[in-house]
Amino acid sequence: MKKSRQILAILGIVLLVGLYLATLVLALLGKNFFPLFMAALFASMALPILIWLYGFIYKWVKKNSGQQQEL
Repeated sequence: MKKSRQILAILGIVLLVGLYLATLVLALLGKNFFPLFMAALFASMALPILIWLYGFIYKWVKKNSGQQQEL
């Protein structure tokens, strides 16, 4: 379990760094790439929020299912 969490964390870091680099490159390329720049900017903001939200919901569901099993 711990090993898989570490692998997923490293994968998430690599993905975020790639998005940040893509955003920087697209910003430097100019007006022709504005839609791609906006998509990369949105993804670089939305992805960390979604990752946090999934983790929060997973912990909440896991905690609630443990309480129901005790009853």
